[in-house]
Amino acid sequence: QVQLVESGGGLVQPGGSLRLSCAASGSIFNINTMAWYRQAPGNQRESVAVSTSGGTPTYSESVKGRFTISRDNAKNTVYLQMNTLKPEDTAVYYCYAAIVIRQGAGRVTAGYWGQGTQVTVSS
Repeated sequence: QVQLVESGGGLVQPGGSLRLSCAASGSIFNINTMAWYRQAPGNQRESVAVSTSGGTPTYSESVKGRFTISRDNAKNTVYLQMNTLKPEDTAVYYCYAAIVIRQGAGRVTAGYWGQGTQVTVSS
């Protein structure tokens, strides 16, 4: 079994910063993509930042220049540093990972989601 556990959400004033963490655990052979999504009330879940193994991170236009995604591969952990937060950043943030697991004599890649962490930007 694989689990993604997120932490770091909370309430912050506009202009403030938060750092989200997401740690993957379980029978992991390798992790390809790690990403952050968010979903505000009444909206669809949207991609915020994506990190592919060995690739250049990509960001949504709404967070580019303010958010930074990073990974600690030794710890199977992805981070999202969020600076200059705005009220419109308020949402539940979800971690996603495409993880290679052993299955019998082979390996398969499956997508996993974290439980979500609430980020509220308000004065």
